Amino acid sequence: MRNLRGRHRISEYISSTIVEWFAWISGKLLEIMQKMAKHAIAVLSFSIALLTLAPQSSCSQPFKSVSSRRAPRFPRRFSTSKLPSLYDSQLLKQVPQYRYETRYFEQRLDHFSFSKLPKFSQRYLISSEHWSGPKRLGPIFVYCGNEGDIEWFAANTGFVWEIAPSFGAMVVFPEHRYYGKSMPFGSTEKAYKNAATLSYLTTEQALADFTELIMSLKRNVSAAACPVVLFGGSYGGMLAAWMRLKYPHIAIGALASSAPILQFPEIAEPDSFYDIVSNDFKRESASCFNTIKASWNALTAEGQKKDGLSRLTRMFRLCGELKDSEDLAGWLDNGYSNLAMVNYPYPSDFLMPLPGYPIREVCRKIDGCPDGTSILERVFEGVSVYYNYTGKVDCFDLYDDPHGMAGWDWQSCTEMVMPMSSNPHTSMFPRYDFDLSADKEYCRTEYKVNPRPEWITTEFGGKDIMTTLKTFGSNIIFSNGLLDPWSGGSVTKNVSDSIVALNTQEGAHHLDLRAATAHDPDWLVEQRATEIKLIRKWLRDYYQAKGAAN
Repeated sequence: MRNLRGRHRISEYISSTIVEWFAWISGKLLEIMQKMAKHAIAVLSFSIALLTLAPQSSCSQPFKSVSSRRAPRFPRRFSTSKLPSLYDSQLLKQVPQYRYETRYFEQRLDHFSFSKLPKFSQRYLISSEHWSGPKRLGPIFVYCGNEGDIEWFAANTGFVWEIAPSFGAMVVFPEHRYYGKSMPFGSTEKAYKNAATLSYLTTEQALADFTELIMSLKRNVSAAACPVVLFGGSYGGMLAAWMRLKYPHIAIGALASSAPILQFPEIAEPDSFYDIVSNDFKRESASCFNTIKASWNALTAEGQKKDGLSRLTRMFRLCGELKDSEDLAGWLDNGYSNLAMVNYPYPSDFLMPLPGYPIREVCRKIDGCPDGTSILERVFEGVSVYYNYTGKVDCFDLYDDPHGMAGWDWQSCTEMVMPMSSNPHTSMFPRYDFDLSADKEYCRTEYKVNPRPEWITTEFGGKDIMTTLKTFGSNIIFSNGLLDPWSGGSVTKNVSDSIVALNTQEGAHHLDLRAATAHDPDWLVEQRATEIKLIRKWLRDYYQAKGAAN
């Protein structure tokens, strides 16, 4: 959350008739300043003590400075910290840069109201460099923006950029409302002010934004007959699939990568996410799995001891004093979950700079500590692969939110209610049962709204979504890497001849949408080739129906 800091001005008027009062006030101010100086020295001493007294395990690395992402508000609650759709300006400089123009489109605040409401500027990125033009019915590739800055997604979706030349395609990346620079009411602070201003942040409004932008763009370049193909990964993949269902006349097909459209009440198994995370660790090392499994009780027990939170603060190199061991548990949870999602076969820096197969490296660290190293020290060494692989971190801030997650927090408090649970018999995590009443209490406190857990399934196909897809849908690719914990809530079986599931046993979160590298395994190359073949078929069928050759 972003907090506004007010500035206070104190004006003083001293009359010659109250000299004694002035002297009294001056004396009091001097006392206060002396106390503040003592407090500052105490704080400085405590900070130095954290660095000098922190236990140095024999497998520790020196640290320098950074912040972690925010721990989840509820244990095991779905949050943006689990969807790798995050933006970081420093990491953005390290990924491939593609050539595009940045433009803005004036959008309606509410597409479903006829009242006069303010409009806002939606940012989008566009490249016509390889477009074959309207006369040749050149296709338009549109990536459905996720819950973050659109430049981050453009930089990490190399597949779309790389195949565009061979298709003669225009490339468009529209930004999702309320994220990045597409802020209604003119600023993040105003847009996120309260439930009234946030009420326009919905998937339905976002899909209408994409539709309006595409229609306007096609009119402006005389491309009314040019086919549109949708792409998206994670939440963006969900949007791509839903848009193909909701607006089939706008796009001829959609590639929905790692899109958990089944992760809703009474559809997917709520334990699936954490079971898959756990299996990813267990396949690398049973002892690593067991160490993490045992660490939760050790963490709780330490937190309940006298001065236990202070010891945990030092052991895990936290920037501030730990308030509750559950906060640290959430931070560890996020680390393990994100590692499972980005367990790519080569080095990457999508969420954090990481080695190839990072879970393997985590388990090597945990298992490699010498005899006598405590369980908690071992898991700290392991999770540091995720939070500090570069070795440049000095301390971790569990409560920081550098990636701007407030928008998704609102979405998960309204319509994106995606139940998650963990079962200690099948996973390395402690028991947690999804508690809708706790969610409601949090959402009422935070936003004064009640979640509507049934709305998304009502809006996009009901609980029998597979029948809906088969009856009303066509031309959708659901691609999944089965190491990705979100695959448990995704479509992993063919629905029809034109709604197909492409699964890779060793794949992670929307790996297929990333840029090709020299380190790509054969199965990944083959998966992308199949996707290209299917997209070509969609276009060929479209052109044949139009009676045009391309």
